[in-house]
Amino acid sequence: MKRKLTAIRHILQDAFGHFNATDGWALASHVALSAVLAIFPFLIFATTLAGFLGAERFAETAVHLVFDTWPERIASPIAREVENVLTVQRGGLLTISVLAAAFFASNGVEALRVALNRAYRVSETRSIFLIRLQSLGFIIVATFAIMAISFLLVLAPLAFRIAQQWMPGIEAVSISIGFWRFAIALVVLVTGLFVAHKWLPNGRRSFASLVPGIVLTLAAWVLGAILFASYLESFATYVTTYAGLASIMIALVFLYIIAAIFILGAEINAAIIRLREARSLMALAAESRSKPR
Repeated sequence: MKRKLTAIRHILQDAFGHFNATDGWALASHVALSAVLAIFPFLIFATTLAGFLGAERFAETAVHLVFDTWPERIASPIAREVENVLTVQRGGLLTISVLAAAFFASNGVEALRVALNRAYRVSETRSIFLIRLQSLGFIIVATFAIMAISFLLVLAPLAFRIAQQWMPGIEAVSISIGFWRFAIALVVLVTGLFVAHKWLPNGRRSFASLVPGIVLTLAAWVLGAILFASYLESFATYVTTYAGLASIMIALVFLYIIAAIFILGAEINAAIIRLREARSLMALAAESRSKPR
């Protein structure tokens, strides 16, 4: 028990110490601002591509997937503005504005890459063209994933009605579409965390080594969202202070908290990996000393 407590203290000291020493708070603000700058371009590009491919309900599904896991007080104003942007008719797919939207959306991915490289104590050695193509690839893959989910959500009620004909008692276990949207958004969030930690930073890490930081990230996100939403309800005066900019300021502060937790989750993973490597080296050294000469 004492050894476990010592290990936990060592991990926390290593993680928070490195976070502070490498300007983690400033990097969190960079990630938060990049996220705000990337959300609109990503959804514009993705909606245009989806409309070109015939996925008419993409915009509605995308808004739910992005914002359903946010506290309602924070998400509602931003979600409304996003919906207004996505209802604007645009020209062809391959226009300068849409290509620019894809590029700016990939900047959000690059901000995450910088933060994760810093947290995992690695330097980027890959070609700038390779990592930018990877970022654009993630944007396109995310677009097709949301398109597939939008099709599933459209087909789900039809499949349920067909199932009712074969299993009349299934009405008792029916679940609202809102629940499925939230559940799918949560699955997408967890999958995105694993993808980001696994492939964005340089170097190789096993999926198992990513679990502690991701679990702590999700738990801290839930707690942080609850506390921040409670703070907005009870104490905040953003509306009187920032007037029409209140919604964007609330989103920025919220994303700043989320980004700091995200980076700290990677720092925790890195600290655990470093501790395990140090213990392995100590065990090997002890084994070599114990061998007869």
